[in-house]
Amino acid sequence: MMVPVEDSEGEIMRIITQNTVGDPSVLTVAEVGRPVPGPGQVLVKVLAAGVNPVDTYVRSGAFPALGEPPFTLGWDIAGTVEQLGPDVTGLAAGDDVYGMLTYPGTGGGYAEYAVANAADLAPRPAWLTVEQAGAVPVVALTAWQALVGRGGVSAGQRVLVHAAAGGVGHVAVQIAKARGAYVIGTASAAKHDFLRSLGVDEVVDYRHRDFTEVEPVDVVFDAIGGDYAERSATVLKPGGVLVSIIPTDPGFSAERAERLGVRFELFSSVSASGADLAALPELRVQLDHVVPLAEAAKAHELVESRRTAGKVVLVP
Repeated sequence: MMVPVEDSEGEIMRIITQNTVGDPSVLTVAEVGRPVPGPGQVLVKVLAAGVNPVDTYVRSGAFPALGEPPFTLGWDIAGTVEQLGPDVTGLAAGDDVYGMLTYPGTGGGYAEYAVANAADLAPRPAWLTVEQAGAVPVVALTAWQALVGRGGVSAGQRVLVHAAAGGVGHVAVQIAKARGAYVIGTASAAKHDFLRSLGVDEVVDYRHRDFTEVEPVDVVFDAIGGDYAERSATVLKPGGVLVSIIPTDPGFSAERAERLGVRFELFSSVSASGADLAALPELRVQLDHVVPLAEAAKAHELVESRRTAGKVVLVP
């Protein structure tokens, strides 16, 4: 949680805070003193902050990642370096950066300024606008660490990505393609053109075709859970790997995988990493709405509607 500090020069910033858990209406604007970066940290002027489903879970009290209110949500940020803390090298005031704040126990991205660990930031690449960069870190790090770190996706493999047009899924397919894989994506028919534009080789309309009919694959990336995992295991080649990012109901286990002659990797928590962000291939990022910071409640309503076609981002 971001802690307000006294500032003799009266440097004040706006944040989004909440004094209780509940529906989006609990999110309110407040003014506090700017935080001061400690050793190994930097103060970032936030120009875009991504809104993720996990933010809505924390706000509602379903996932108490930040303890008791008051607190400030937000883990995805993009902006410019405002101030360096002690012992920070490789960054300078004015640098364009993006990254993920320490997850789950820090937050603080829904603000005009945020403190971040310098090692968790990366230079914002030219292929990302600042709004896109604010939407990327959580989904890109999740896809990268799950697919590459746990799944070991490599050239020549066949990869099946569920919910391929979703926030994580549309990044996962691009990472798999960039690593030379043949990519199959499940999505409704209305999203097939979008997936093809991202380079997906084969699209499956899960409403009209059973994905278990595809030719065997080396890796399955599961962002759905439940019975999808068991069914996905039947599509894997011997020794293949099922990577799930659904810790609450993965619908599978390592013991079950061993009996079937495959491997199961449960990716339960993403880690902030500037090095991983710097390793990402060029990505196309889909934005659905760019919302003013003061209208954070509207942004949460959009995310909870589950009708967005891409990411929702807050801007000052």
